[in-house]
Amino acid sequence: MSSLDLARWQFGIVTVYHFLFVPLTIGLSVLVAIMQTRWHRTGDVRWLRMTKFWGKLFLINFALGIVTGIVQEFQFGMNWSDYSRYVGDIFGAPLAMEGLLAFFLESTFIGLWIFGWDRLPPRVHLACIWIASIGISLSAYFILAANSWMQHPVGFRINEEAGRAELTSIWAVLSNPTVLAAWPHTIAGGFLVGGIFVGSISAWSMRRGRDTDAFRSTAKLGFVTALVATAVVSVSGHAFAQVMTEQQPMKMAAAEALWETEDGAGFSLFAVGDIENGRNHINLQIPSALSFLATNSFDGQVRGINDLQEEYVSTYGPGDYRPVIGITYWTFRLMIGFGMLAGAVALAWVWALRRGRTPTNRWLLRAGIWALPLPFLANSMGWIFTEMGRQPWTVFGVLLTADSDSPTVQAWQVATSLGTYTVVYAVLAVVEVALILKYVRAGLPDVAPPADAAPDDEAERPLAFSY
Repeated sequence: MSSLDLARWQFGIVTVYHFLFVPLTIGLSVLVAIMQTRWHRTGDVRWLRMTKFWGKLFLINFALGIVTGIVQEFQFGMNWSDYSRYVGDIFGAPLAMEGLLAFFLESTFIGLWIFGWDRLPPRVHLACIWIASIGISLSAYFILAANSWMQHPVGFRINEEAGRAELTSIWAVLSNPTVLAAWPHTIAGGFLVGGIFVGSISAWSMRRGRDTDAFRSTAKLGFVTALVATAVVSVSGHAFAQVMTEQQPMKMAAAEALWETEDGAGFSLFAVGDIENGRNHINLQIPSALSFLATNSFDGQVRGINDLQEEYVSTYGPGDYRPVIGITYWTFRLMIGFGMLAGAVALAWVWALRRGRTPTNRWLLRAGIWALPLPFLANSMGWIFTEMGRQPWTVFGVLLTADSDSPTVQAWQVATSLGTYTVVYAVLAVVEVALILKYVRAGLPDVAPPADAAPDDEAERPLAFSY
């Protein structure tokens, strides 16, 4: 394999691995803040115990996310120096804002939250976790702004003398229509992950009869969150698909294996294609559904791969401008399928938990537990689709992936770092899973606030163990 191929594999593995932590951090931070708010408002010690329990799992995940995120950014200088030189003036701006503003905000207030138990006034301590969760969402916005610029470059000019792209409007980058569509979709996906995570672990504990009343409350919080998130993901995904159709029509065409331009195009359920000759042997469809998804009209026109390939050749010069059709097609379907399955489990649990009921059906309990990986898989498939569907471009219409790597880095060097990262990340995965299993099996911590003290009583605040 060439150094370019290895660099792409390395970036893909690191990115997908890192993004296992990101959506859980987004969703779980808010759910922990809600739990602490419930304790603060009600004085019910169960919510304090749950805040401690889920907060510990949140911090484990947050720590691993930081480590993998830092490594991800190193690659821009190591394996993608031509990309960094050509567009770093633009791409680096939102990343710098993320580090100096959003990450500083979230890390500072998470630190205050960790060490502020029994040291800060209860309302100030509660505000810390809420501010941290806001910082996490802001961090996601700036990173998505950088990625969205790669999907739909705006606010820049090409300096022919310097041989690079230069930023002309940071506001255009931050208000890119792509990031405005991607951010709510990503945040909703994070709440889907966080909700199912809380719901699944609660179901596991309920099945073993451990703190059933407490875990019933978190199961309801988790699965209701997941159900609402599923609805928001569907609506925001519909809007995102329309933006994608306008800005990257080749990606949408590849996602549907749509070879020829059609009015009233159908949504493909299963296709077997002949990529070399640009056609399908088999294609089971829902009539006109793709046109509605892409254009909001059942008769809308969706452009096909073959027509777009001809157009791109005439615009950008000779080359194959099609992404890997099979990967793009199936990751799009797996993203939707895993997300719908997670939503279906959440719906079943919300129904079973209605009016104070406690689910006892063993199949429902098992479904709740085994739903845990579904939203993670949906998010991973979504990112693979997003990035692979943009190929062969690093920056759509501006810079090809083949022109973006580091020309002086040899294949053996990339292979060495790829192997090292793979081993290290495998170890980190074992550590992450082991830590989470350890604290999940330990159950809710014991805390003993004075029975006659309210949680905001400055004189006698609950004694909460330190992290």
